[in-house]
This record gives sequence, structure tokens and C-alpha cells, in this order.
Amino acid sequence: MGEQPLILVVDDEQSYRDALSVALQREGFVVLTAADGEEALARFGAARPALVLLDVMLPKISGIDVCREIRATSRVPIIMVSARNSEIDAVVGLEIGADDYVSKPFRLRELIARVRAALRRTPSEEIRGDRAEVVEVGDVRIDTVRHEVVVRSEQVSIPLKEFELLELLMANAGRVLTRDTLIDRVWGSNYFGDTKTLDVHVKRLRSRIEQDPAVPSRIVTVRGVGYRYENPARAAE
Repeated sequence: MGEQPLILVVDDEQSYRDALSVALQREGFVVLTAADGEEALARFGAARPALVLLDVMLPKISGIDVCREIRATSRVPIIMVSARNSEIDAVVGLEIGADDYVSKPFRLRELIARVRAALRRTPSEEIRGDRAEVVEVGDVRIDTVRHEVVVRSEQVSIPLKEFELLELLMANAGRVLTRDTLIDRVWGSNYFGDTKTLDVHVKRLRSRIEQDPAVPSRIVTVRGVGYRYENPARAAE
């Protein structure tokens, strides 16, 4: 067996650092902690962790600035954490390169699942805009050349914009895509229409691919930020 991944936990509250350290170590991870932004950057540079759990509100250097500094030299997965229910925090964090965003209070089980999902992705992965011929996540398969979508072994007819939206979400499965990113990639950077257009297309997509559109398990809403495509079978692990 190879070495266990090293996780850097950055939080100014010792209670959170301690709780996360215990939970992550119980799952087999090696944990390093930091209490402020300066310490976080120093420890990141010295240890080169496999993933960073990064609180937004930090003394000395903010979590946003720490994320920006790390992203200047590394594509290591970063999950931002905030006690504030702030849409701005989430959007800014994701726009400067964070891979995911979690609000306090959070369930440890959910956070561990997010950590594992982020580690499954390659550190060099960017938001994918290229067109693979076939994208398959769980029981949904999309053929970009033939413009075909197969859901649970049955072919489903999907209009062009919904197809493009589904393709982008599936190509970045497990990663949060902001509303602006989705609109820019699917409708173009010059689009100035109603942003609710995106929500309408997501609702239609859910009606076509979700087993229960009222309780979506594939196209998941990240409140105030955007959407994330999940593999229901993997999320249930």
C-alpha cells in the first residue's frame, strides 16, 4: 500500500482543527494543521499536502488570499470552509481556484466524502471545456459525436442547450461549477439574458435524467453558487 494522503487543515478555531484532525485520522489520512494564513502557507510549502481544507476567515492572511497564493504554484485540491452563509465567499473562492466549498456547521461524513471526491480528481485538472467523444458517469452516458444520451440503458432525447449543459456538468463530475461559468460556457460570454434560463434548463434536464427530479441525486444544487454533477452510486459509498 502507498502512503496515506496528507491533509492540511487550516482553521483559527482549535475546536474545528481538533475535530477535523480526529475525523480525518480515523479515515486513515495524515493530518497537518495551521491556525492562520501565514502558518498555512509556510506549512503548505514545507509539506506539500495532497489536499487543503481552508477556512475563509483567518488571522494575518485571509483564506481567499491563501487560496490565491497556493494556486499561483499548485493545482492541489482545495476545499474552502466558512462559518458565514455568504454567496460572495463561495463564488470568490471558486473563481480563484478552489475545488469545492462547504459551510459551517457541516456533517463530518459529508466533508469526508467531499475530501475523497476531490482526491480522486487529478491535481492538474482544470474545468474541462474540451469535447471527449464519450462521457460516462454512473448510469448516464453521453456521446458527443452522435448527440446521444443514454440513461439507465435507455436513449433519451435532449435539446441542444440542455445537451451542452449536461456534457459540461458530466465532464466536470464531482466539481462545483458556478452559475457564471455554466452560462459562459453554454450560452457564451456575451450572453446578457435572464440568468433564470440556466435554472429552467437544469430543471428540464433533471426531469429527463433523474430518477426523482424533485429530489435530484445527479445534478445537485450548491446553494448560492451553482451546480455539481454527482455519481449517485459513488455518493452513497
